[in-house]
Order: sequence, then structure tokens, then C-alpha cells
Amino acid sequence: MTSARIAIAALLSLGMAACARQETPAPAAQTAAPQPSPAAVDPQSLLTIPARFPGDADEDVWRKSPQVLAFMNVKPGMQVLDYLAGGGYYSELLSGLVGPTGRVYAYNNPDYARYSGDTPAKRYANSRLANVTELTGPPETLTIEPGSLDAVLFQQTYHDLHWLSKDGSWTPTDPAKSLAQVVTALKPGGVVVVVDHVAAAGSDPDVSVEAMHRIDPALVKREFEAAGLVFDAESQVFHNPADDHSKPVFDESIRHKTDQFTYRFRKPS
Repeated sequence: MTSARIAIAALLSLGMAACARQETPAPAAQTAAPQPSPAAVDPQSLLTIPARFPGDADEDVWRKSPQVLAFMNVKPGMQVLDYLAGGGYYSELLSGLVGPTGRVYAYNNPDYARYSGDTPAKRYANSRLANVTELTGPPETLTIEPGSLDAVLFQQTYHDLHWLSKDGSWTPTDPAKSLAQVVTALKPGGVVVVVDHVAAAGSDPDVSVEAMHRIDPALVKREFEAAGLVFDAESQVFHNPADDHSKPVFDESIRHKTDQFTYRFRKPS
């Protein structure tokens, strides 16, 4: 074979090898296995945790927290607000529901913080509930990242935004401005659950709240809808027809047995 033919044959061989290399399929890209979502927690199971805060179990029966939390439908990873959380009974349960990837804001205004004494400090000491953040300040200036909350709980606390105490033990607040802060922080589709003591229909909150710590459910519905929320559902878990709405909620004949409404509102998507 002439040297020219040898050169041509060599070039053809190299070209065929290159084509073979180009036609070899690349190895398939490795994709990560899908990670399972954290399992939802049954609220009832939280009541049997041995490490619960001392004294909380004594309140379980009258608080009916498993039913309230099921109605709230809190899932792992959510961000939730316990509004006027007091000593943190519900904040602790919500901490268990949202899990380590979620966040609970335990909010008190200065008056609630004072009423709660040293209970919050003990409950949250040494990062006992690492996914709980305490917030304190006037309701009208409560600031949480806009559009970050999945759910909010007012557990027998919304009426206090209307409280005009005669003895000066409670700082007057503006309910509309306070609620506006909550709605701003809520995600589209997020929910607000309100549980409170029923006052007689048509009651003036300036009177019923000061005298009995009760509020007209129809007024609450109007105010939440005026704030831009949509009424979503109602639970009868605290309904008590034996309560005639005439006694203060701390009256021993009715304490922890008052007729209460349980409403759920939703922020439009």
C-alpha cells in the first residue's frame, strides 16, 4: 500500500472512532430520591407526651385542644401565630404539630406578658421549644414577615382587643389596626381560628367585654370579614345551651363551661 493510501486509511479509522465515541449515549443523570414529607401529628397524641410542661395536663379537659387544633389543621413545616398566648399552653402544642421545620410565634402584649408571670420564661428556658419565637409589643404594631403565616389562633383572646378596663389594668387597643397586622402577615389561603365566649346578640363590646369578658359572635364575624377574610367554617365543640350568656366567664357556676363560638376564617388566595 502506498504511503498516501496508508494515510487515508488512518484518517478514516480515526473518523470512525470519533463517530463511535459521539454516538455512545451519555450516562443517565442521577436524580435524588424523593424525600417523604414529615408525617402529620395527631393532636390527641401530644397530650400523652411525658415531657409536657407541668400543669398543662390539668387544663386539657376544658380546653379541648385536640378538637381545636384539628379544626385549625396545622401541618409540619407551617408557620403559626398563637395570638395573646399567655403562658404558652397552646404554643407548646403547636410546636409539636409544626415540628422542627416549622415555626410558632408566641405573641403577648405587655399586659398579657405581665399576667403570665414567669410561666413563659420557664416554658421556653434553655431552648426547650426551639421552634418557638416569643414576641411582645402593642397589637397595633405587631410585625411578622408579610405573607409568611399559615395559621393564627385566637383562643379566648380576641375579645380583649375590645377591652376598655375601668381600673386601667389593660391598655386600650384598636381592634381594626391589630387585626390588620395579622391579615398582612397571613399567607393567601392561610386561616385564622377564633374561639371566644358568647355574649348576647347585639351586645355592645364596650359593655360585654368589661362586664363579662364576652363578645357577640356576629360582631366578630363582621370585623374579620371587614379585615379582608372570608368565613370558612364553624365548630360546635364548645357550644353549651345551658349558658344563658348573663354571667361573667369567671363565675364559678359557669367557669370553663361557657357557651363559646369557634370560627375559622380564610385569607382569599
